Amino acid sequence: MKTERLSVAAAIVKFLQNQYIARDGQEHRLINGVIGIFGHGNVTGFGQALEEYGGNGLPYYQGKNEQCMVHAATAFAKARRRLGAMACTSSIGPGATNMITGAAVATVNRLPVLLLPGDIFASRIPGPVLQQLENPLTQDSSVNDCFKPVSKYWDRIYRPEQLLSALPESMRVLSDPSQTGAVTLSMPQDVQAEGYDFPAHLFQRRVYNIDRNSVTRDSLQEAARQIKAAKQPLIVAGGGIHYSEAEDALRVFAEQLGIPVVVSQAGKGSMLESHPQCLGSVGATGNLAGNRAAVEADLVINIGTRLSDFTTASKSQFQNPDVRFIAINVNAMDAHKHGAYPLIGDARAVLEDLTEALNGHAVPADYASNLSDWKASWKAAHADIVHPDNDNGPLYQSEVIHILNEFGDENSTTVHASGGVPGDIHKLWNCKDSMDYHSEYGYSCMGYEIAGAMGVKLADPNREVYTLVGDGSYMMLSQDIVTSIQEGLKITIVLVDNHGFQCIRGLQKSCGGNEFGNEFRHREDGSQRLDGDFVEIDFCANAQSMGANVYRAENEESLIEALAKAKKETRTTLIYVPIRRDSNIPGYSWWEVPVSDSSNIPAVQQSQKDYQEAKKKQRYYY
Repeated sequence: MKTERLSVAAAIVKFLQNQYIARDGQEHRLINGVIGIFGHGNVTGFGQALEEYGGNGLPYYQGKNEQCMVHAATAFAKARRRLGAMACTSSIGPGATNMITGAAVATVNRLPVLLLPGDIFASRIPGPVLQQLENPLTQDSSVNDCFKPVSKYWDRIYRPEQLLSALPESMRVLSDPSQTGAVTLSMPQDVQAEGYDFPAHLFQRRVYNIDRNSVTRDSLQEAARQIKAAKQPLIVAGGGIHYSEAEDALRVFAEQLGIPVVVSQAGKGSMLESHPQCLGSVGATGNLAGNRAAVEADLVINIGTRLSDFTTASKSQFQNPDVRFIAINVNAMDAHKHGAYPLIGDARAVLEDLTEALNGHAVPADYASNLSDWKASWKAAHADIVHPDNDNGPLYQSEVIHILNEFGDENSTTVHASGGVPGDIHKLWNCKDSMDYHSEYGYSCMGYEIAGAMGVKLADPNREVYTLVGDGSYMMLSQDIVTSIQEGLKITIVLVDNHGFQCIRGLQKSCGGNEFGNEFRHREDGSQRLDGDFVEIDFCANAQSMGANVYRAENEESLIEALAKAKKETRTTLIYVPIRRDSNIPGYSWWEVPVSDSSNIPAVQQSQKDYQEAKKKQRYYY
C-alpha cells in the first residue's frame, strides 16, 4: 500500500482539501476554509500544518474571538444552504471552551461546522499542562468533553491511525442533512505533531452525494387522504425549505391546493409576503394574519421546521379541537413532533410527489376567501406600526426595520439574532428574495450578529450584507469588525441603541415585575441599585477604532441617507441609531414564561393569575 508520512495535523489539512459535497449533479467544496486563533495548544500542530500545506481551496482566516469564529462558520453554512462548511481551530483550555456556545448554535440550528480544538497531552507526561483542568476521578477527560452534548459527532484522537475512521465519519455527519451540526475532533497537542505513514488514498478526492429521497407510495396516499379531508389546512414553512432549495416546490404545492403558508424564523423567505397565499410569520413572534390562520387550522403541514416554542406559541397556537399534523422533514425526530404523520425525506422531493398525488384537489372556496381578509387586516396593522406618531422623538425600532427593509433589494441579506430585534423583524419584514433574511433564532445567541454577517459575506462576497444589532449584543461580541476589515469583507452594521436589554426589561414589566437590572445605568448611592443615570457609551468611537466607517442617524431622513452612503463604501461601516426604549409592536400570541406564585407585588400576583389562565390553552399533541 502506498503511504505518505505526515504529521496528524498535516494529514487533516490534506484530507480536508479533497472533500466535496454534491446535490443535483453540482459539486461544492465541503470544507471551504479554516478560521482559527493559535496558542500553545495548536500553533506547532495545526498552525505549522496550515502554513506548510494550506491553501489549495483551504484558506486560513484569523479570528479574534473563538465564539465569533464558530458563529461566522455557522452563518457561512446557512448562507450556503448546508452545501459547504468551515473548520475552526483553537488552542486548549479557554480557547476551546470559548467555542462551545458556537457549537450549540450550529447544532441547534442543524448547520454543519467542524471544530478542531487543541487538547491536553495524550502522553500525560508533562501534565498538568498550562490551561488543563484536572479531574481527580479520571485522567481520561479534559474541558473538551464539554463539547459532547452540543456536538452531533465527537471524538478524541489519541493515535494517528484513528484518523482513518474518525475523518470519514466526521465528513459523513457534516454532509448528512438529517444528522448535521457541530462535529468536534479534540486534538491532543502532542498527537497533532506526531508523524505517521498514512495510506495515500486517504487524501484522494471524495464526494458525498446528497440524494433527494422521497417517501413510499403508501405514505403519500395517506398524507393525501388527510389533506383532502381537511377543511382548513395550513402550511408552516421552516428552514428546511431553504436547505432543500424547495421554494418553487412549496409555491407550486400551495398554489395548486390553495393552502395558505406561514413561516417560522428560519423559514422566512421560503414564500415571499407579496404572494397572495403567504400570510407571513406565525407563533409568539407571529403577525395578525398568520396567527389567525393557525388558530383555526384543522390540519397543519409542517415542512422543514423543528417546531420551537416560538413557532407553536408554547403549544398554544393551534386551537382547533380537531387539529392534526403532517410533517415533511429529513430529520426523523422533527418529523414525529406533535404526533404528526411523518413524511421523512427531502422537502423538495416529497412536495413534488405530494403535489402530483393531490392533482386536482383544492381547499374549500369559503376557506380560500379568508386569505385576502387576513392579509388586509395585517397590512393595515403593519402600516400603523411602521409609521407611528413619534412627535419628532427618537425612532422606534419598528421604523428602523421598515426603513432597512425598504432600502434593501434582492441582492442583500440582513442578519439578526437576539434580543428585541427578532420578535419585531419576524413580524414586519417583507422579503424580496428567499435569502434576504438571515435569522439565528434557534439558540437566540447574543453576539452572533456581526460574526454571522461576516460569514454570510464569506459565503457570497457579491451580496450586500447588513446586520441589525442592539447595543447589548454589540458589546458582547464586536471584535470581528477587525476581521472584516482585515479580510476586505465589507458589511454594514446598523446598531440600534436603547440603553440596555430592553427586550427583557419589557418582559419583566409585562409579568408584573419592577424594572431591575436590565438597563445600562450607574449605581445609585441611595438605593444601591443600577437605577441612576444612563451610562454613556461612544459606540461610534469604538467601531471607528477598529477600522470601520461610521455614520450617525437620528431620524428617517438621516437613516436613509446613511444607508445610501454605506452602500457606496468599500469597507465595513457602522450606522449608529439611537431608538426609543419601549417597543410599539403588539403581540398576537402567547409565550410561556413562568411567573412567581409567591410574590408580594400585586402586579406580579395578577400576572400569575393571567399566566395560569393562559396555560389552559396549551395542548398536548400525540
